[in-house]
Parts: sequence; structure tokens; C-alpha cells
Amino acid sequence: MSVSATMTRTQKAAAILVAMGKPAASRMLKFFKQDELKALIEGARLLRTIPQNELEKIVAEFEAEFAEGAGLMDSAESMDMLLSESLSPEEVNAIMRPDDGAAEAAAPMPVWPQVEAVEPARIGAFLSAEHAQTGAYVLSKLAPATAAATLLTLDKKLRGELVKRMVSLAGVPEAAERIIERQLRERLLSESASRDTSAGQLRVAGLLNEMDKDALEEVMRDLEEAGAPDIEAIRARLFSFEDIPLLTQKARVILFDGLSTELVTLALRNCPGALGEAVLSAIGARSRRMIESELAQGVDVPAVDIARARKTIASAAIRMAGEGAFELPSAQQAAAA
Repeated sequence: MSVSATMTRTQKAAAILVAMGKPAASRMLKFFKQDELKALIEGARLLRTIPQNELEKIVAEFEAEFAEGAGLMDSAESMDMLLSESLSPEEVNAIMRPDDGAAEAAAPMPVWPQVEAVEPARIGAFLSAEHAQTGAYVLSKLAPATAAATLLTLDKKLRGELVKRMVSLAGVPEAAERIIERQLRERLLSESASRDTSAGQLRVAGLLNEMDKDALEEVMRDLEEAGAPDIEAIRARLFSFEDIPLLTQKARVILFDGLSTELVTLALRNCPGALGEAVLSAIGARSRRMIESELAQGVDVPAVDIARARKTIASAAIRMAGEGAFELPSAQQAAAA
């Protein structure tokens, strides 16, 4: 039995494509659907050496005319070469492993909310190194506020080019979307995560908040002179009992609403008048009378106990600010700066 008689039509089509040579076959491959390309690849992998006379039978069967040639060998390898030169690696991978796309589509968390959490300057630096069409697509997927802030970090020429491309941006193939999202995860988000210093800022701020006001300011000056990074971010997390007058009246009411009168009374021992009034003005009339009555007795209390009570109140303010109950005055000053 001849070789061609045992071949399927898909295998015969693969043999003809290989015989056509790379330039012609490359042009032809563009017209095949994904499932047809997959079938051709699988068919080519099963081919062995095809003698010239058998190739002629296959050609005749398809009613086409081909140039002379020797028998075909290593058809699977030849087909791989054709595909690699005609299609991108992502396209070949999508053809041969269609489940990969489904796996990526089922990613646990969408990429765009994560990108919007990155500083606009970092997004801008990433887009500056990319093709303008990619940059336009990324900006089109971001929230308007984030996209606008990112645009302002770019030079004027690139900014205008990206906006121009955004206006005319049409549909983007799903495969291209997956590639861009993967690059964002691997290059932008992973790098941003590795540069996240918020945990370190919290540790330093926690250490500084344990110091008294004078020592804290001295250490902060030393850090500034040494050129330590994230000084403003650290300062935004600082708070001491003496900063209570800087809180808004609403914030002071929230802070002292859940604190015991015993703790507040202890913290107010030997307290300057303005600071004491800032605290008492945020407390209910009945509790205020009780505290003022206790303070008037002039009980001698160890300074270490007073300091501990004040640090407890300051820690409560830091915790509540972290939960979003109000803003610390240091954070407001940092934002204004």
C-alpha cells in the first residue's frame, strides 16, 4: 500500500504546506483558523519521509501544481519552523495549548484595580518604556483619575501621542490583552510590591511614638540630616499626647468617647492648661465634672504612671486613625506639604 493511501487529508495538507516552502506557506498559514492550524501541526508530527512519487500523488489529489523537489523528511520539525517564523510565540502557544488562556482568564484577581493602586509616577515610568499603542491601551483601562495623574508624569510629546492613540483605539484582541496584563503583573506590580516600604515605616513610627516629644524631634532631625528615605511618610504616622490640641474637635470627641475616666484623669495630671482644656472640651459634662473634681484633690502620682497613661491615649489615637476614624494632624500636614 502506498504511503499516500494511509495518510489522512489533514496529513496531506500538512505535507503540501511543507513542500511549498517557508515564504509561500507563511502566507497561507494566515488564512487558517485556530482549530485548523492545530490539526495541521498534529498531523505533521505523525509524518515520516515521503518519497517524491508519493508527494506527486498528493499534489494531484489536491489539483495543484508544485515545483520539483526531493522527498519530504522531518515534516514535524519543518512545520514547527514554519509556525515559529509565521506566528508569534503567544499565538503558537494559544493554538497548541488553548487551556492556558482559560487558566489566565480565571486569575484570582483582576489586574487593573492593582495597577490603579500603584503610584502614577511608577505607572508613567513603565509606559514610557513601552510602545505607544500599549500605553494608550493601559491608560484606557484605568480609572479616569488615575489615567490623568499618570499622563501628567509623562513628557509632553509622549502625552500627546498616547492621547491621540486613545481617541482612535479600537478593539484589542483577547490574546494581546492577556499578554499586556501578564507583563503588568510581572514587571510593574511585582516590582511595586518589592518596593513597598509601608511595613518598615510602621515599625519606625511605632518606635518613635514610644519616645517623649523632645527625643522624638531630635531623632527626626537626625534622620533628615542623614537623608533617610520616606521621612514624610514616617512623620505622617507620628502622634503624641501633646498633639491632641491639633486634632479637630470631632476627632477628639471620637478619641475620648471610648476611654475610661480613670485613664483620662491620670493622663491629665500636671497637664498644661491649654492641653488639659483641649481634652476636657471633648468629654461629656458629667464625666468632665468627675475628672475636674479628681484633679482638684492634688493626689501625688508617679510621673511614670502619667507618662504611661498619655502613651496609651496616643496609641489609641494612632490605632483609630489607622482604622479611618479620623486623620492624624501629622498626616494632614504631610498631605498639605
